[in-house]
Amino acid sequence: MTVRLAALPLIASLVLPIGGQSPEGDDPAALAAALQQRYARVHDFSARFVHEYAGGALRLRATETGHVLIKKPGRMRWCYESPERKLFVSDGRTIYSYFPEDAQVTVSPMPVADDANVAVLLLTGKGNLTRDFRPSYVTLPDLPANSVALQFYPLTPAPEYESLIFVVDREDLTLRQFISTDWQGGTSTFRFTDFQENVGVSDSEFIFTIPDGTEVIRHDADPE
Repeated sequence: MTVRLAALPLIASLVLPIGGQSPEGDDPAALAAALQQRYARVHDFSARFVHEYAGGALRLRATETGHVLIKKPGRMRWCYESPERKLFVSDGRTIYSYFPEDAQVTVSPMPVADDANVAVLLLTGKGNLTRDFRPSYVTLPDLPANSVALQFYPLTPAPEYESLIFVVDREDLTLRQFISTDWQGGTSTFRFTDFQENVGVSDSEFIFTIPDGTEVIRHDADPE
């Protein structure tokens, strides 16, 4: 059975490149504000990632690797390379979920602001870590050296996840890990390397052309 861990737009909308100076003191709200300020100054980024999933209703466990590009507003490209090739692309209006081994692509509209959850709003630049979440420090058993973990609970419950955790460097707030917990007890962990921020990622990276012979499944927007 193929385990497909990636679920857009959730994962793409939550991954934020973070850097800057750590706030003084131990107030989690101050750290959340520092992360939000840094995030607001990041227009695009690329990174390598390792995505691990454990638990859930089916007690699954899997590890995948790949590369991600994100550009505000709403553009993202998640390229999974191992063990299964798959691609998730959004041009800001449409999301394409492509599984080449199955010759299948799902086409969905990008949620509009009024219908989007907090996760989507973060990517589009309209969400806010201090306004939309309640932050608190959390202790993790495998916390990397010289880092701190901040857990965020959405003030408005989200259907896709229960809470989010950002693991950042204590000195410069560089993002090391991102962890989300779903309502079925599953934990999705992203570990990032090779960050490059504000490098002028081309819009062409977010154009997806459906290959010939591919089955297309369309999810239309809900009628008004």
